[in-house]
Amino acid sequence: MILILRSIFVISIILISYLSLVPASELNYISALSFIGDKILHGIIFFYISLLGMFCNFKIKHYIFMSLVFSFGLTIEIIHYFHPYRYFEWADLFANFLGIILARVTYYSLQKT
Repeated sequence: MILILRSIFVISIILISYLSLVPASELNYISALSFIGDKILHGIIFFYISLLGMFCNFKIKHYIFMSLVFSFGLTIEIIHYFHPYRYFEWADLFANFLGIILARVTYYSLQKT
């Protein structure tokens, strides 16, 4: 089961990376989102990737894993700064952070039950 979760995790990271580099105008369903909708989407994506990664039981502490996921989001935003069709947004980073924190709280709550 862990191998399946880790495979899904890696595929998800690749897909998120690809979608983050494609010009937003080519992603009609995403470019049509409002500002708030875009931030909610960021939170959901980082919630998903963080929660999935925590269930993968990587041999690192969760706070280190969470830092790595946040660094992944930061790297994407830095690339957006230099990308001709994308924009760096602090609000995206904040939404990513909230998704990561919510995933940690959810994971912790599920482990308690």
